[in-house]
Order: sequence, then C-alpha cells, then structure tokens
Amino acid sequence: MATVTATVGHSGVFALLKNLRRHRAVGKLLLLAVAAAVIAPVLDSHWASGTWPGALTVDLSAPLGRASGWIIDNRDSHPLFLYFFGYVSSAVVLSVRAVYVVLLAAGWAGVTAVAALVAWRTAGVRLALGTAAAFLACGLLGMWVPTMQTLALMVVAVLASVLLGALLGLAAGLSDRAFRALRPVLDTMQVLPAFAYLLPVVLVFGIGVPAAVLATVVYAAPPMARLTALGLRDADAGVMEAVTSLGATARQRLLTARLPLARKELLLGLNQTIMMALSMAVIASVIGAGGLGDRVYQALASVDVGAALAAGIPIVLLAVVLDRVTGAAGERLGSDSGATALRWAYAAGAALAVALAGHLTGRLDWPASWTLSIAEPVNRVVDWMTNHLYSGVPYIGGTADWAGHFTTWVLDPVRDGLQWLPWWSVLLIVAALAWLIGTWRTALTAVLAMAAIGVLGVWKPSLDTLSQVLAAVAVTLVLGFATGIAAARSERVERLLRPVLDVFQTMPQFVYLIPVVALFGVGRAPAVAAAVVYALPAVVRITTQGLRAVDPAALEAARSLGATGAQQLRQVQLPLARRSLLLAVNQGVVLVLAVVIIGGLVGGGALGYDVVFGLAQGDLATGLVAGAAIVCLGLMLDRVTQPTARTTKKGA
Repeated sequence: MATVTATVGHSGVFALLKNLRRHRAVGKLLLLAVAAAVIAPVLDSHWASGTWPGALTVDLSAPLGRASGWIIDNRDSHPLFLYFFGYVSSAVVLSVRAVYVVLLAAGWAGVTAVAALVAWRTAGVRLALGTAAAFLACGLLGMWVPTMQTLALMVVAVLASVLLGALLGLAAGLSDRAFRALRPVLDTMQVLPAFAYLLPVVLVFGIGVPAAVLATVVYAAPPMARLTALGLRDADAGVMEAVTSLGATARQRLLTARLPLARKELLLGLNQTIMMALSMAVIASVIGAGGLGDRVYQALASVDVGAALAAGIPIVLLAVVLDRVTGAAGERLGSDSGATALRWAYAAGAALAVALAGHLTGRLDWPASWTLSIAEPVNRVVDWMTNHLYSGVPYIGGTADWAGHFTTWVLDPVRDGLQWLPWWSVLLIVAALAWLIGTWRTALTAVLAMAAIGVLGVWKPSLDTLSQVLAAVAVTLVLGFATGIAAARSERVERLLRPVLDVFQTMPQFVYLIPVVALFGVGRAPAVAAAVVYALPAVVRITTQGLRAVDPAALEAARSLGATGAQQLRQVQLPLARRSLLLAVNQGVVLVLAVVIIGGLVGGGALGYDVVFGLAQGDLATGLVAGAAIVCLGLMLDRVTQPTARTTKKGA
C-alpha cells in the first residue's frame, strides 16, 4: 500500500512539474519566489533600511566635477578641443549663421513663396496654401525672427542628421555584422528621453548653438539610420537576383536597385528625422538654441501663458507643415511626369522673383504694423479660468482641485509606496516583470539598469519619477485602449479622431506644457497631464490598427457561433491583437517618460528638476548623474514592456 501511495505521489509530482513546464510564466515566478526566499533574509539582515544602502553607492560628484573643471580649463588650449571639437563647433556656427543670413536676405515674402512653391510641387495646391498661411501666421504673431532662427538651426541639424543616419543605415543595410553592432545602439537611443542628450554635449561644447545642433543630430539621426537599413535589407530578392545575373557590380546594384527600391523608407526616415529634429531643436532652447523654443521656455519660467502660446503656435504650424509636405512627397514619389524638372525650374524662378521684389522694395523684415499680439488676451482668458475654473466650481471642483486630488490620492501614495519598498524587492519585481514578458537576458538588463540608479545615489528621486510615469501610463492606457477600441469598431469615430490625432502626434513635446500650465498651474500633476496628452495618440493609433488587423475569418467564425460584440472583443480581437497591445504599452511608457522628464520645467521635480537645475546652474555633476539615471530608467522601462518575438509567439 505504501508503495502504491509513493508511486501515486511521485506521479503527482511529475504531473505537476509537467504542467509547470507548460505554463512557463508560473515556473518563472516560482523560481523567483524561491530565489527571493533565500536571498531576501540575507539582504534584510545586512540592509534593513528600505532605501538603497549608502554602502552600495558611488559618489560621482567629485570626479565629474574634476572632469568638467578640466574640460572648462582646457577648452581653449588642449589640442583635442582646438583641432577637433573647435573646428566642429565653428563649422556648426558658420553653417547656422549662413542659413540664417540667407533666410533674412530672402525676406518674409521670399521665404513664404519658396515654402509654398515647394509644398505645391510636392504635395499639391491645398497644402501650398496651408503652408503659405502657416508662415504668414508666424509673422502675424510677431514671431518671424524667432521662426527663422529655429528654421536655420533645423536646416543644419536635419542635413547633418540625414547624412549621418544615411551612412549608418547604409553600413547596417549592406553588412550583417554592422547591423548586429548598430541595432542595440539604435534601440537604446530610441528609448532615451530628449533631455538625456543635452548634458554630454553641454559638457564638451558649452551652452550655445553648437551644443544645441549636435544634441539635435544625435537625437534625430537614429530613425534615418534604422529606416535606411530596413529599406536596403528588405529590397525585393527577385529584382536583386535579376540585377546580379546581368553582371552588375556591388556599387551598381546599390545605385540602380537597392536605393531606388528603398525610396519610400528613405522618405519616411526623412520625415521622422525632421519631426524629431524640430522637437529637439525646441527642447534645446534650454542650452542656448534660441528661436521659438527659447521664447516658450522663458514664458513658462515666468508662467506667462499668453507669451508661451504665441511662440507655441508657430512651432505647431511648422511641425504640421513639415510633416504633411514630407509625407505627401513620399506618397507621390514616382507619380510625376517627365516635365517635373521644368515645373521645378518655373517654381524656383517664381520664388526668386518674389524674393528679389522684396529685396528691391526694402521690405525684407516683417512689418511691425502687421503683427497681432495675443499674449494679453490669452492671459486674460487664463485669469478668467483661474478665477472661475481653477477652483471652487460647484459639484465637480476646479482644475486645481483635480490636480490636488490626483496628487494626494494617486501620485503621493504611489511614490510613497515605491520608496517604502525595500530596494531589493524593487529589483525582484523588475526582474519578474522583465522575465515574464521577455527572456532572462532582458530581465538581467532591466535589473542592472535599475541597480545602476541606486549605485548613482539617486534612488529616491528616480522612484519619484517612476511613480509619475506609472500614474501617467495607467491613465494613458485606460483612455487610449478605450478610445482605440471605439475607433476600431466605428468608422465614423475613426474619421473624427484622425485629424485630431494627426495634429497631436506632430506637436513637439515642449508645446504640451503650455495648456496644462494654464489649466493646472505648476506641479507634478500638470507634468503627468502633459505626458498623458503626448502619449495618447500613439496608444490610440496602435490599438486601433491592431484590432482592425485581426483575421476577419476568426471574427466571422465567432459571429456564426452567436457571439455578441462584447464577446468578440474579449475572446477574439483582444487576444489576437496581443502583440499590438503590448507595443502600445511599450510606446506609451517611452513617450510618457520623455514628457515627465520635461515636466521638471513646470514643477515635476525628481530627475527632471535635477537635469534642469544642472543645466541652469552649471552644476554638471548633478545634471549628468540625473541624466544617467534617466537613461537607466528608460532602458529598464523599455525592457519591462518590450516582449521578445519568442514570447509574443508563445502568447499568441
């Protein structure tokens, strides 16, 4: 009897182990639970405090201070600065100045005519009229000179970004070894918030235009590199075989086959590079870029919403125009007739004639009598909102009350809870989430990134930033999934949302701070609100596309079995769209982090404040440590929310 019992017991254990092997997630969690049971008592006995132990931190302020001091002392004498960085800085300054002088010499009429004619030849009459109206609106708002400053910086940064990105993409597209080497670098650069790019270039080039341009280039080049490599590697195999069979050399195959076949990807890369360069050029106003971004930054610093909006509108107009023109150029690629060159010549001649007319009549500058100041009326509206909507609204409360309640009931408890948890339990939670959604490699990367934050000595402010990210992501996913499901199930809803999402997706990050400051004042809640609005369009679009891409045969089968609409959504669409939904979560997290960090400008505190303080006060040690922590936090969040191909396949 005992033998039978033992046999049954052994078979039960084997059956349990077999079931656990089938459910890999449960097995991973059990393994982590065993590891926690063994390690936790040891760690708790040595470091009973919940926060990161001081014995495991490395104080970098002294070495970073010495390094920054050495750079400042040797910037005018060391050969590395004199014969390399100095030449790079001079080339950037001369290039931006040359473009700016050309724009001023063309005059407002010439620049508007050139922009409208380029839009006409690439995108049609309607967009040409819209482009002309956008440039005229910049002048009417009294922002013509700042717009030209931003445009000059943009032209130089985009050209350098496209050149650098195309060269890297060419190497990655033609060489498997280069592709494997560049892929993790591009992946990491894609998840870094824009603020993280400012500090290293400031350390080398100081505050000014060179640092702003080079930070923009580093930020905007990766999409061009990635899409160039994608286009070259995905070239039609049949066409490449045909070209090779004709005896074409490698160079001929590249010029006559690969590059023409990759034109769509190249133009998409150009579009993405332009949009990211504009976004970064505006953020770079913090380090002396000037232009529209500087006007927004100065206005936000003094909580002058009217002045911020007056500078923010031209930024949005530039973003929308550049996005539409480059997007339309990609769609119309290859559809023009042979008379294109002649039409371009006529367009160039007309633009030149307009510019010469303005030069001869002496009307290069935008007339001061044609400007319209909106700062005072907007500030009056803001004052009315402050008096009537900010607080004391019956039943629903005011926007300040909402911000206060959100801070008290959500942000404070999440932050306090994260900071109360023992540091090793935070690492275990990160490991569990990353391992469940990925592999042990992704879990190891996420844990090391989180541990690096503790080693840098910024554990508490990083958890403060993390609490804001988690709260913003939760709100973003609830609103984004609900809106995406509604758009996927209704063509009418999708048509209504499309123009709104288009505009919201093209607006630079800085612009989102203006309305939330007007509505909520300054603090952590406005930073979260700006992050939600910025990340929402991407989540809605990815969710909608994922649900619409579900196999119609599966939906038809569910309908034939009598499933209701809600049952089809829960049991068919959502499970089959799992990969798209996980991608939406990942993109939502990355985008939220980018704006939560910028929220340091409007009272978001934590790491964003440390970066802004370091840049403003010249305390590069504080700023660089906070920037490194932001990089680690972004890397951890990306790994925790980015499933591998293997795990998504198993989940499907």
